[in-house]
Amino acid sequence: MAPPVVILVRPQLGENIGAAARAMKNFGLTEMRLVAPRDGWPNPVAEAMAVGAVDVLERAGLYDTAAEAVVDLVHVWATTARRRYMLKPVVTPRRAVEDMRAAEAAGEPCGLLFGPERTGLENDELALADAMLRVPTVPDYASLNLAQAVLLVGYEWFQHETALPEVEIRKGRTRPATKGEMEGFFEQLVGELDTCGFLRNAQQRPSMIVNLRNTFLRANLYEQEVRTLRGVITCLVHGRRPIPGREEDR
Repeated sequence: MAPPVVILVRPQLGENIGAAARAMKNFGLTEMRLVAPRDGWPNPVAEAMAVGAVDVLERAGLYDTAAEAVVDLVHVWATTARRRYMLKPVVTPRRAVEDMRAAEAAGEPCGLLFGPERTGLENDELALADAMLRVPTVPDYASLNLAQAVLLVGYEWFQHETALPEVEIRKGRTRPATKGEMEGFFEQLVGELDTCGFLRNAQQRPSMIVNLRNTFLRANLYEQEVRTLRGVITCLVHGRRPIPGREEDR
């Protein structure tokens, strides 16, 4: 099984070819095909722009026409920002990727056609595709840079079946606090609040303690954070210790 082939049709700028290669490598797209690049191939400007993705450029296939570049593919999507009067499905990258993943699982090779920067794909090139792919944008400014378009589709491809959490906390050496650690913190907090008279209203005391518990439990504290909070309480209760060398502490 292989990811979709990225086919750049008559790309004009070497910078965009190199940037597209970077975008591909970011998201696991490995095969680039070039159809009649304007400035010839290889292109040193593309290599300079590709930085760590030069290997994608080195493996790139070179073709004279889009028809030759798709001859071994089973499914092809053609990107376009303009309204085209063709009886073809027009899908978003997210929907297209669902079909690409299904084709990948079935062992059916897929490709993505991207047109030249200034004009986009011609109608006979769009006719090679099973569907047209359009990135949702504001209506009055739909044009995307070539590498940006590759990046957006690559992102959707990578995200579709990549088990990455939507929210991640870099916890380092700490860990989530246990219920016992949280209980120790609550006992210290409530004890000091009783001592200072904050919980002196006997009727409101139970609900106030529940509110405090809920506040800190919602925070999903880590063990290091609990220790810090307990240190804060101790410092507030017992006062600041003098720091050697600081005049204001004397």
